[in-house]
Amino acid sequence: MVSKWVKGLVGLSVIGALGVGGFLVVAAPARQDTSVWAGLGEPDLAHGREVFFAGGCTSCHTPAGSSGDARLILSGGAPIHSPFGTFHAPNISSSPTAGIGAWTLAEFGDAMTRGVGRRGEHLYPSFPYGSYARMTPDDVNDLFGFIKTLPASDAVAPAHELPFPFNIRQSLGGWKFLYLNDQPRVAVTDASDMVKRGQYLVEGPGHCGECHTPRDALGGFKSGQWLAGGPNPEGEGTIPNITPGSKSISVWSAADIASYLETGFTPEFDSVGGTMVEVQKNMAELPASDREAIAAYLKAIPAVQ
Repeated sequence: MVSKWVKGLVGLSVIGALGVGGFLVVAAPARQDTSVWAGLGEPDLAHGREVFFAGGCTSCHTPAGSSGDARLILSGGAPIHSPFGTFHAPNISSSPTAGIGAWTLAEFGDAMTRGVGRRGEHLYPSFPYGSYARMTPDDVNDLFGFIKTLPASDAVAPAHELPFPFNIRQSLGGWKFLYLNDQPRVAVTDASDMVKRGQYLVEGPGHCGECHTPRDALGGFKSGQWLAGGPNPEGEGTIPNITPGSKSISVWSAADIASYLETGFTPEFDSVGGTMVEVQKNMAELPASDREAIAAYLKAIPAVQ
């Protein structure tokens, strides 16, 4: 009898060890293959500026209320409140000590597209690498080159304020296993080149779904609800549905949407408000063709009520 108990305990221990080992394998931070970042050449800084604004870097990485040239000092931003705790966007200025000035392109690219920090740690998805995973290596290279031309800042952002168990970074490997991929968010049939460009911008660098898509209890996007709106992830108010099924903007034309992104004025002569103010400022910096592409995509995606 004792022998059977011992064998049973040993068996459970082996199963437990295999389970832990399997989790550690799944949960380990995964970098891109180094070949992804090799041979990209000198960055196109003019295009990098466009990627910078498409990606909304100023919205999180500059202090609240920044305007003019201060929007280009990426010293760290206002707190980001969420159901999981409070996140503080870090300094990503060109400072070699407080920012990312000493980073390599591979380190920057892995952070952007895989959510892996310079020391090999998981990054929290308050940094929208779940969307940036769709960015091309060339765009990442151009963006990195442009950021390095911006002013340096020695400011150090506070540490995240997260309760247990959300302060355990290793658990983010499980989150990535469930939610991180670089596949299209929706299928758009017979998409024109303009719609394809809009899809790239919205689903990738523009990371529109990070606010406009409702989330489940683990913070992942709800299936079948792409851009359907929902509670503000920061806890105040709601974020609107921006699919063709929206009660508010379904009657807007593609030209109306593009104009709104450029000017901040709706077809009803209302003006942009809330957190969308910063987004609209960024969108106004893009080429008109990109705003038109975003609008075309938003009119082409499946309607969600």
